[in-house]
Amino acid sequence: MSASKCARLSGALARDVLDSVDSVLFDCDGVIWRGEQAVPGAPQVLNLLREKGKKVLFVTNNSTKTREMYAEKMSALGFQAQEDEVFSTAYCSAAYLRDVCRLEGKVYLIGSDAMARELEAVGIRQTGAGPDHVCGKPSDWANVALDPDVGAVLVGFDEHFSFMKVNRAMQYLSRPACLFVGTNRDSRLPLEGGKAVPGTGCLLDAVETAAQRQAQTVGKPNRFMFDCVASKFAVEPERCLMVGDRLDTDILLGSNCGLKTLLTLTGVSTLADAEAHQGSGCVERQGMVPDYYVETIADLLPALRG
Repeated sequence: MSASKCARLSGALARDVLDSVDSVLFDCDGVIWRGEQAVPGAPQVLNLLREKGKKVLFVTNNSTKTREMYAEKMSALGFQAQEDEVFSTAYCSAAYLRDVCRLEGKVYLIGSDAMARELEAVGIRQTGAGPDHVCGKPSDWANVALDPDVGAVLVGFDEHFSFMKVNRAMQYLSRPACLFVGTNRDSRLPLEGGKAVPGTGCLLDAVETAAQRQAQTVGKPNRFMFDCVASKFAVEPERCLMVGDRLDTDILLGSNCGLKTLLTLTGVSTLADAEAHQGSGCVERQGMVPDYYVETIADLLPALRG
């Protein structure tokens, strides 16, 4: 592989890279924790970065928790984190609808209670959270009752996803003026032991297919998530390091935004995946090749302690 990309980050190189940045963005699951366990050494890495004056911030495509819930989980796992340092798709989608779309009406939400709470926190009313069971016949479904105040459909992860939710979203989206936003396009949620479950991307694909419209997504690798961080904390792209475990979200976000990128191998993507992208000859796939990689972010401890 080329020495200019995907170099192992250790020794003097690690010290130089860390000295060259003022801010470090971390994905969460697969990077600083796995499931309900902190990655060994991760709390110490984050604490040492803060001691050295670095801004430590968090960006996650998981829409099932509020920022407050993330801060509570981090505290329980030994991390120091404030609520406003966490940027989840639940929060960023609410910010997008408020600040970019200037939405004045309600949102029809296919998503979690956490998403409903983040919407309400920015003054946006929602309808749709919770189960929506099938009843009646097809003619009833096509004429399902709609809230006239709904001006946008928002799709995130929803454990109550159903035919009726897809149908209701489709009916709202038949209105040309109705906005269509998705949190992210992750197709699978990896679990411990090599298992996985369907991700938000599967739900969003279903709604897009039914509505024959494409959603605007706000999560990684879309740069809107970085824009949220940068506007809040005055982050300079050229002095920022993005640390993640997924090439198609974390690393691609960094590439899209001009950040330095570091892949940790404690999560989804492998070094072989990065090598395949780099050797593909495909320009689009080069954005998924990280600048650096580590086996685990604990590999940064020697450089931080030196």
